[in-house]
Amino acid sequence: MKKNWYAIYTKPCCEKRVATLLTKRKIENYCPLNRILVSGSMNKKKAIYQPLLTSFVFVYITDIDMAIIKRTNCVINFVYWLGKPAIIQNEEILNLQHFTSEYSNVQLEKTSVNPTEAGKITSEPLIDINGKLVSLKNTHIKLSLPSLGYRIVAEVEKSNADIFNKTYQRSKLFS
Repeated sequence: MKKNWYAIYTKPCCEKRVATLLTKRKIENYCPLNRILVSGSMNKKKAIYQPLLTSFVFVYITDIDMAIIKRTNCVINFVYWLGKPAIIQNEEILNLQHFTSEYSNVQLEKTSVNPTEAGKITSEPLIDINGKLVSLKNTHIKLSLPSLGYRIVAEVEKSNADIFNKTYQRSKLFS
């Protein structure tokens, strides 16, 4: 049977617990964590990790595994789209994993859900970074996750934003 990524809805503040329970059952899962930098003692930055999408965990399963997921403690149900459990594109999970590992203090913006959209933002310059279409405006980098109905946003340092802008300008010359 073919495996797909699905989003499951959990009880509040149970995302990490559900991910741990699923891992113990050897079910592949992903709970995106947002690395938040906070001021610690002695003016040092300290990283804390909080779930990026509250009450959501992603699972990579076959249709047969759905009953096991539903019986897992703290799982409420699958997220549905048009009467069926919503399938999340593999590329979106990979992009989300990469984005959350690269950037801290990531924010979410709600967008319309469009699972057939290719994942681009048309109102701002687009840059292809490692095969992912992202947009950059000032010092904010955005990645669209169309089947999830979100755009994730991170602020980058000015020097990195300048590098991205130069890359964009160069790519315009060759297109």
